[in-house]
Amino acid sequence: MVFGPLQIEYDEHVLEPRPWTLTQAQWAAELLRSQEDVSPLLELCAGAGQIGLAAAMLSDRAAVLVDASEDACRLAARNAVGAGLSGRVEVRHGPMDEVVGPDESFALVLADPPYIPSAHTGAFPHDPLTAIDGGDDGLALARTCLRVGASHLRRGGPMLLQLRDGTQAAELAAELRDQATAALELVEVRDVPDGGSLLHLVRTDGASPAPTADDEGAM
Repeated sequence: MVFGPLQIEYDEHVLEPRPWTLTQAQWAAELLRSQEDVSPLLELCAGAGQIGLAAAMLSDRAAVLVDASEDACRLAARNAVGAGLSGRVEVRHGPMDEVVGPDESFALVLADPPYIPSAHTGAFPHDPLTAIDGGDDGLALARTCLRVGASHLRRGGPMLLQLRDGTQAAELAAELRDQATAALELVEVRDVPDGGSLLHLVRTDGASPAPTADDEGAM
């Protein structure tokens, strides 16, 4: 299927790409173009890779795409080749909190996690369960994305998280406000017509990942 600047391949093992999710890739590219940090972008819960690949192409960035599904990673890697991006896109298979190294730093983090409450997944019989089941309240994977994303952004670095709706966005925002040690701050929520909600967060605390080679050269 056509997804913005890409031709994306998918099958029954991954969520069918939703056209409205291109908005997340376009917003990511906009944020990246305004940054001096030239580090790669990181996409969590990448699925077939369409959002991260589109963001990488639109911003002319390298990217690391992560997913726990081997089938999703196979498709993401194939789509990277099809887009001519295999030279600057790395696809990693495994739990997101294990396959990203503790010293890796990224210019931006994208995440489109499963966000349907477990009890409601039966309403979507054509979608693979692993791609939609977000736990009891639909936010289990989103919370993991926030934790992993925060640990790999520098102070002021942006993260774009996709959720089902404004209710989920408000719930996560309240949780962040209640956490005295929260490393992320919600700065904007955009509701996408015929789609979900996009959260723009930034890393706010003083701690940051290990310096990049450019940082070390400036010391």
